[in-house]
Amino acid sequence: MLLGVFGFGLAKAPTSFTVTATAYTSLSSQTDGSPFITATGARTRLGIIAVSRDLLGTLPYGSRVKLQDLSGETRFNRLFSDRVFVVEDTMHIRWRNKIDVWFPDNATAVRFGVRKLKLTVLQVGRG
Repeated sequence: MLLGVFGFGLAKAPTSFTVTATAYTSLSSQTDGSPFITATGARTRLGIIAVSRDLLGTLPYGSRVKLQDLSGETRFNRLFSDRVFVVEDTMHIRWRNKIDVWFPDNATAVRFGVRKLKLTVLQVGRG
């Protein structure tokens, strides 16, 4: 009640949902003519994700998220645990309810394959 009296709202619990995730890297065959530049003009790096265009309403550019691999393997969860991912890119229009995680090398991207991830929204947009 005190929070309402002083004009502070109650903190909302982070939104989480499950998405299908794939991986990409800066190969020209996986991107457009500028493979190291995202749709927003950011430079690719670990921590960048692309979202399917249907998710841009929920996760506009600049949104910050945490990822958790639901496969039961720990390899990628160790990589994800201390990292906040930022939406800086989009996927081809044919994909729906999907994200693409950028990796610096093709071998890691291939090992990642296709996975189900829990995505927890920390910040919507650039805030």
